[in-house]
Amino acid sequence: MKILLVEDEPKVAAFLHQGLTEQQYAVDLAPDGLVGLRMALANSYDLLILDTLLPSLSGLEVCRQVRAQNPAVPILMLTALGETDDKIRGLDAGADDYLVKPFAFQELLARIRALARRRQEGPAAGAVLRLADLTLDPARKLVQRAGQAIQLTAREFALLEYLLRNQGRVISRVDILEHVWETSFDTGSNVIDVYINFLRKKVDKDFSPKLIYTLVGMGYVMKEE
Repeated sequence: MKILLVEDEPKVAAFLHQGLTEQQYAVDLAPDGLVGLRMALANSYDLLILDTLLPSLSGLEVCRQVRAQNPAVPILMLTALGETDDKIRGLDAGADDYLVKPFAFQELLARIRALARRRQEGPAAGAVLRLADLTLDPARKLVQRAGQAIQLTAREFALLEYLLRNQGRVISRVDILEHVWETSFDTGSNVIDVYINFLRKKVDKDFSPKLIYTLVGMGYVMKEE
């Protein structure tokens, strides 16, 4: 597995490089955002690990630009900014996961394995998903409703795909955290509500019938009434 690590703190970069190399990962290092972006676009990587606060170009901007060119590559953000709004900005920029410093190295390894599994399982689950006049194509990362293209962020796409794969079934907040974020947000956080609202505005607001429903105290369900 080939990893690009974009980290400007030399001690952190050296520690992570050594630890990941000892786990048999091939690791390239970039000391700032601009170099990291150039390397990410010029080479093929199985995973990008980006610090958020980087010289030259922020990790968020690197993430946005890479995601625009490569929708499939997994991106893990490392940052000291741990507030819910910070996490939302990182995920909304296109990151697949978000790990707050300081963190246990074993947790980083677990996140890497989870992202690798998700990428490997993707092609086998590539059938177009449908509900009413809504379609989602996992392979081409396309969403349409009533023939109209709908632009989603990477996290919105992942959430909609999970809901569609479980249409008709009530999905709890814990289910969503485990399967879409694969991380340990405080269950009292409103990040899921925020993203459900994002989806409603794009998928339901200007269309009929409504497809996303909230069951208070239970979770969410996608269905056609």
